[in-house]
Amino acid sequence: MLDRQAKEDLLSQKGCVVWLYGLSGSGKSTLANQLERRLHGEGLLVKLLDGDNVRSGLNRNLGFTDEDRLENIRRVAEVAKLFCETGIVTLAAFITPKNELRQLARETVGDADFIEVYVQCSFETCAERDVKGLYAKAQAGDVKQFTGKDSAFEEPGGIEPDIIIDTDNESENESLEKLYKIVSARISNKS
Repeated sequence: MLDRQAKEDLLSQKGCVVWLYGLSGSGKSTLANQLERRLHGEGLLVKLLDGDNVRSGLNRNLGFTDEDRLENIRRVAEVAKLFCETGIVTLAAFITPKNELRQLARETVGDADFIEVYVQCSFETCAERDVKGLYAKAQAGDVKQFTGKDSAFEEPGGIEPDIIIDTDNESENESLEKLYKIVSARISNKS
């Protein structure tokens, strides 16, 4: 099998996993989509993994119990690691509500390849945005184990994230620039 370096040399980039986490509606997917487009525009190979594309296929058999959330993150981290080892910049946008889940993702991928991004936003602001209508459904009792309401979301603890993006107080452009700066520094392989 070809080694990782051969693949990264072919792509002229370094693989990494950018793990964005936060409440539903905090801006994880928006930022990941914008970053994917920007990096792609620069000629980089990027793969975006998020709840929509993973839970409709690979993880369609999982619900939202603590055990299912653990398995969801475990599987995603394993897939992200495979992409990373192929030299692909992998963006993973998942709520990842507990510190133990974030630690699992970091350990699976490997600390050297993992960029942890906390997309911080208050429950109230996320509920106002309610991009997917989930907060209204949760309020009506139609969504069980909703993170931040029925199921806890833990603030970062233990290992601190590499970057905190505060979408309550930053514009989309400010948030994207902060994220882009830290990621671009890690993926350059053109030296």
